[in-house]
Amino acid sequence: MTFKTKESRLLLVLGSFFVANAILSEFIGVKIFTVEGTLGIRKFDISLLGVPNLSFNMSAGVLTWPIIFIMTDIINEYFGVRQVRYLSLLTAVLISYAFLVVGGAMQLTPSDFWINQEINGAPINMNNAFAGVFGQGMWIIVGSIVAFITGQVADVLIFHRIKKITGERALWLRATGSTLVSQCIDSFVVIFIAFYLNPQYHWSWQMVAAIGLVNYTYKFIVAILMTPILYLVHGIIDSYLGKDLAQRMIQMASIK
Repeated sequence: MTFKTKESRLLLVLGSFFVANAILSEFIGVKIFTVEGTLGIRKFDISLLGVPNLSFNMSAGVLTWPIIFIMTDIINEYFGVRQVRYLSLLTAVLISYAFLVVGGAMQLTPSDFWINQEINGAPINMNNAFAGVFGQGMWIIVGSIVAFITGQVADVLIFHRIKKITGERALWLRATGSTLVSQCIDSFVVIFIAFYLNPQYHWSWQMVAAIGLVNYTYKFIVAILMTPILYLVHGIIDSYLGKDLAQRMIQMASIK
């Protein structure tokens, strides 16, 4: 198959970024970083719902999630709900496949010379390090996939509901509004499944709600800050497609 038209080439590029960033987010997400420390500011000491000493400790997966939601809204804008749903389901399948492959790789017997190495002068068991980085628990994997699918479904539905009210105006409202709702769902669903339902942790609902609120606060701020980038990407695509073609695609997407 060749991608001869501008529309097909655009969908290939957007879809590739969408899938790649979703998979990347799952694998880099095992690292937890401090937002305050990264910014060089004093850590917040927040108490919510009886849970003390909360601060902005985030999964590194938040680096790529804003790109995923921009791609979601752009694909929704030009190609419609069906394409976003298809890509979302395909991505969930590919994430599951990636975890299966990594799980298989973890079962391989490591070579003796590879196991014990030094990194920056410190002895490292490479097999344990590999398992520690890539070996996410089943509850976390299920939670992240369920959160991804439900968040995407909510995003596309709210995007088009707002578009029916505002028409072609207020791109920022339908894109940012749908992202804020889907990010809220994503923030709580993954924690609920991975740490509340999981018998290994079984967090209290207060802990789930408090950490979910902290995570969502960060995502809320980032979603607002990403709005100008959405317009920038939209402008680049309009320039690539040409005004007439871009307008026809947007109109067709709204009725699909």
